Amino acid sequence: MPVISEVAPGSPGDRAGLKVGDAIELIEGVAPLDVIEYQQLADRQSPELVIRRGAAPIARRITVEKELGEPLGIRVDSAVFDKIRTCDNHCEFCFIYQLPKGLRKSLYLKDDDYRLSFLYGNFTTLTRFTELDAERVIDERLSPLYVSIHATDPELRAAMLRNARGATSLRWLDVLLDAGIEIHGQVVVCPEVNDGAQLERTLADTIDRFDRLATVGVVPLGTSDHSNEPNMRPHTAAEAARVLDVVERWGDASIAALGKRRIFASDEFYLVAGRDLPPQAFYEGFAQLENGIGMARALEAEFLGVDPGTDALKGGGFFHSVDGAPPWGYRATRASLDEQGSDAPIILTGEYGSAVLTDLFRRHRAPDIEVLAVKNHFFGGNTAVTGLLCGGDLAAAMKARGAGRYVLPDVCLSEGRFLDGLTTSDLPYGVEVVETSGVTLRRLVDHEVARRAVAT
Repeated sequence: MPVISEVAPGSPGDRAGLKVGDAIELIEGVAPLDVIEYQQLADRQSPELVIRRGAAPIARRITVEKELGEPLGIRVDSAVFDKIRTCDNHCEFCFIYQLPKGLRKSLYLKDDDYRLSFLYGNFTTLTRFTELDAERVIDERLSPLYVSIHATDPELRAAMLRNARGATSLRWLDVLLDAGIEIHGQVVVCPEVNDGAQLERTLADTIDRFDRLATVGVVPLGTSDHSNEPNMRPHTAAEAARVLDVVERWGDASIAALGKRRIFASDEFYLVAGRDLPPQAFYEGFAQLENGIGMARALEAEFLGVDPGTDALKGGGFFHSVDGAPPWGYRATRASLDEQGSDAPIILTGEYGSAVLTDLFRRHRAPDIEVLAVKNHFFGGNTAVTGLLCGGDLAAAMKARGAGRYVLPDVCLSEGRFLDGLTTSDLPYGVEVVETSGVTLRRLVDHEVARRAVAT
């Protein structure tokens, strides 16, 4: 059962007497399975709730007086109330298998739940998808969904997922696409496994067989030092360049065949290959921004005050509209940039982030702000994105650099904690945690320009 974690003062729920800790057993006689169903029931006019309070043996019936569509004014503790559908694949490239031991238990959870795909944009392989799931998705128009394709060759896909159902589960793509469900696909490219001719076949099939896919994102294999899979290794620069050649050629083919570019490579491929990133217009609205596709150009657009043409940067999607959904988007308390100090900022970032920011500042003649690239020793391998930075590596880099005014993007924090369990209070110097956005960068740059002018 969902448990109430917050009640807004003066809200309909507050006036009805709902309390933090109440477990919601029924809404309008129905036990909701997730926040999707929860919102549909809670949106009704003056719904009746059956709640369990503490150790009381008898449930309470509470009618919340409110208008149709008016929020209850409460927040619950989970997005899925029955049980998250876990993944039964055993992909050798899965990053969760590459995590070191001793981290928080929640980090080892592998989900393959279409509801989390709809709510958060998580990718699902559809190997646990059923006819009942398809019926619900189609009836309730749970769109868009995000699907891991990896390969369209049935035998190769089953081998990559280490699951026999991987050979047949893409049939659900046909069912959902026929019903008009918007679907975004993903291909994780593993060197010498599903690249080369297999990647050509997969991308050709996304234009031919699955021509109604909204987009297809092609991303590189991520590796850590904790992997036990001998065949999994990072791409070389030459291999990344060859993948880009294939992706861009089939992207051009999608324009010719479908009237729109639908196949894109992640920024990481361009950085590894040493190639310039495509311009903003190339990305056709940044539909897979959270997958690292077009992230640098979207950041640049925000930095320049240009509308990047997407709500993805603001965290759009169904989940953010759900009355009562838990604050899973919370990263950390952010510092106010209204009154910045008199010292120059030192921006902490990963190795890929450093390359992007340094190039951004150079091309737009921003002041020479120090960007401190932090190498990820905690995971190792080719892990170089800012979002996977850990407290221990940040602390070591800061100690080596010495005291200063450090600025940390919030993308590497979740509920104020790094992946290795440390918090910002464990760092050797204070940090200003800021929103990971081009707007924040612009404010830092503008303040630095003004600060230097005054000093001069």
